[in-house]
Amino acid sequence: MPSTRPSEAERSLPALGLINTGLWLFCLAVVLVPLGTVALYGVASGRLGELAQPAVGTAAWNSLSSATLSGVLAVLLALALVLAIEHTQLPGRTALRILALSPLLIPPFIGAISWIGLFGPSGMVNSVAEELFGGPVWTIYGGDGVVLLLALHSYPIAYLLLTAALARIPAELEEAARASGAGSRRALVHITLPLLRPALVSSFILVTVSNLADFGIPALVGGPQRYETLATIAYRFVRSGTVENPVELAACVGVVLLIIVALGMLLIRRFSRASYSLEPSSSRPAPLTLKRPWALGGITWAAVLGITALPLSALLIQALLPAPGVELSWENLSLDNFRSVLESPWASEGAQLSVTLALGAALITGVAGLAIGTVMTRTSLPGRGLLRSVSLLPLAVPGLIGAVGWLLLAPHLGLYNSPWLILWAYVMSFLALVVQAIEAPLRSTSAALEEAARVSGASALRAFSDVSVRLALPAAAAGALLVLLTAVRELTISALLLAPNAQTLGVAIFNLQQAGSYGSAAALSVLVTVAGLLGMGLVTRRLHTR
Repeated sequence: MPSTRPSEAERSLPALGLINTGLWLFCLAVVLVPLGTVALYGVASGRLGELAQPAVGTAAWNSLSSATLSGVLAVLLALALVLAIEHTQLPGRTALRILALSPLLIPPFIGAISWIGLFGPSGMVNSVAEELFGGPVWTIYGGDGVVLLLALHSYPIAYLLLTAALARIPAELEEAARASGAGSRRALVHITLPLLRPALVSSFILVTVSNLADFGIPALVGGPQRYETLATIAYRFVRSGTVENPVELAACVGVVLLIIVALGMLLIRRFSRASYSLEPSSSRPAPLTLKRPWALGGITWAAVLGITALPLSALLIQALLPAPGVELSWENLSLDNFRSVLESPWASEGAQLSVTLALGAALITGVAGLAIGTVMTRTSLPGRGLLRSVSLLPLAVPGLIGAVGWLLLAPHLGLYNSPWLILWAYVMSFLALVVQAIEAPLRSTSAALEEAARVSGASALRAFSDVSVRLALPAAAAGALLVLLTAVRELTISALLLAPNAQTLGVAIFNLQQAGSYGSAAALSVLVTVAGLLGMGLVTRRLHTR
């Protein structure tokens, strides 16, 4: 662990203090000012009472109910998959784990388009059902579709949290229960599940808060049935030409979301502190031996493929067909949608703007995150813990709130309808990705090298830059690459802040889907998804070969 005792050289060196001050000013400008602006405008506008109108009340109820129900479904699905994949000797566990976590790599709105290709009115499943039974099996549009897709998109977050909690349970507890005569099922019910309860509650709260402000899924799946949420109604306010001062009203929605997020984070902290205190164990829980592994394996494989590979296959087929509802045959498959997308000027302009903004955000967050991560873990400067909390704050705040904050600041900064506005909103939202990527490797690396450099005559600043910063560079590069891949296909921030005559890749796909150009939307979604998966593979490889 790095030393926390400040050295005389460190105390006497003003350069590190100046760096710390600069980082605080950066986080103040990029994180705290936009969020504070939302709260200030929302409260000071005196328009909070307008949220009592029936449309907003219905949207609030839809947001809370869909987020809560999807949170329950996501946690239950994640728990079932974690117990099957991580806690048993299931055939193909490694491949199953990768597939189960793959929704993390696909933007929610592209996932929505994939499922529309299956269960939309002209989707593959409903087209077959129409021929066989004379009617659709189920149409995805509406509140139930929103709940299902939010759950299927967010369950990997709960999966990761529950996997980490399961790994902390000492193997001796279940072994002692089985040695006392309890079967595997009874040990699971009476030992493992009670110990996982705090992680289950924390996962539920985190997923629910995250789903509360999702924009892409409710807009694409709920929109056709006029199922509005707080996120979509805030977008409608901003884009409306009939609402007076629409940004102020969107800020009021942001205040409501901020309050809900704050309550959610307080609940997570409370349940985290209430978790069981377990003595550390050197042994990991041994996977359970199954009497019929292929039975559970078949069910698990079918479920995972059904919620991951099947919708992506439908997306690809939708991109290859000339129009929804056209019979699937070799004669009807073509690359025309891909060709029209690649040759269209709006797609190239959207790609150029997206890549430019994503590269800028990756560069800024990479440099700033590198500085924050190294100062936070390798110095004893005052306030470094609070600096960490501020830099990680956007992780807990929906992108919609940050976008509204920057929209309110835009006229005062001269950035209204400017791509620079989107760039700084990206920096705010994705800074935490780089800080987190740097924090873990530096905390697990001894500070002996830096101390040796100071003993050899190097100043504190020289040792800091030549040792700590260089150690963190590979993690910073991987984090910046992750920011690039995330920002290039972002939708919520871009949809609110983008000028009317411009578009990013995410907004282009959203507009194509809304306009009924389903084949082109699917083709562009496939291209963005493939590029994202290849890029995520590169990030993973870089992280594992550092």
